[in-house]
Amino acid sequence: RSARSVGLFLSMPKGEIVTDTALAKVLDDKKTLYIPRVGLDFEKCDMDLIRVEDSNEQDEILHGTDAARRLFYHDWPRNKWGIPEPPLDVDHTAAQPGDIDLLVVPGLAFDDKGGRLGQGKGYYDRFISEMRVGGEKKKPLL
Repeated sequence: RSARSVGLFLSMPKGEIVTDTALAKVLDDKKTLYIPRVGLDFEKCDMDLIRVEDSNEQDEILHGTDAARRLFYHDWPRNKWGIPEPPLDVDHTAAQPGDIDLLVVPGLAFDDKGGRLGQGKGYYDRFISEMRVGGEKKKPLL
């Protein structure tokens, strides 16, 4: 509840929980939302999280029944895994160390020490390492 900014993944078409309700809640609560972008260079397996800008994307949320609700990313292009990504023709602000208070990551399994088993490419693991403020080794809030 106290997080002012949240990094949250957009779901793969199959095999992951659907994050639409969580995304809508973050925006409805007027928190800053960051979402992944991996499509810039698939060979490097790098990822950044892009800030969803208040002025445009949040205004595009259509309210109504849960079934009819469409979020800002539904018309975005899909990357090679079918996950929506921010359009490349629009400038986006990428998260810097300290920008994200709470990061919600996908995973196949997690342990009590913060370890996770993902899909095997290490996108989130590298991102988390890069986002540690001042090289701190404290466990990020995941």
